Amino acid sequence: MSEILVLYYSQGGAVKEMAQLIARGIESVSGAKARIRTVPKVSANCEATEADIPANGDPYVELSDLQECIGLVMGSPTHFGNMAAPMKYFLDGTVGLWLKGELIGKPAAVFTSTGSMHGGNETTLLTMMLPLIHHGMLIVGLPYSEHELSSTQSGGTPYGASHIGGAMDNKPITADEKKLCLALGKRLAEIALKLNQ
Repeated sequence: MSEILVLYYSQGGAVKEMAQLIARGIESVSGAKARIRTVPKVSANCEATEADIPANGDPYVELSDLQECIGLVMGSPTHFGNMAAPMKYFLDGTVGLWLKGELIGKPAAVFTSTGSMHGGNETTLLTMMLPLIHHGMLIVGLPYSEHELSSTQSGGTPYGASHIGGAMDNKPITADEKKLCLALGKRLAEIALKLNQ
């Protein structure tokens, strides 16, 4: 089985739920398997450290996860129109992979959850793409053949899957948002397998 890395950071749980839906989309494609990983929190206290292995939930990502997978889908909540600091912190530590060109030619996609319709979900998706482009990755979005892009009253963009969680992050993921998460995972897996032949 060829593995695709589903990498996320989640605070309220919506991004984690989206990651699980995207993983289902990946695994709906014969020959593709999802490898789900997360990143640890970043502390303002420079002496604070997370355990090497989380007490519960998905394992923390390692650089080898990026090297071993044939594609990447990355998700983060929106913080002021950008990805959350823990995801950016992790990406800043991938310079060694960049120097070796380890990710060149691998397909990548992005997803996010934000508090409001105009809370920066599209800017977050676009800014998450930037380090991936610098790594030489090939960006995969959602085409308008996914009818939910035209009918959604909540999240969903051609740049990647998105969710509108509400100010208290308590709105459930809608049927359209779920379909777009599944579609993004499936599309990324299909493309990754074709590129990896």
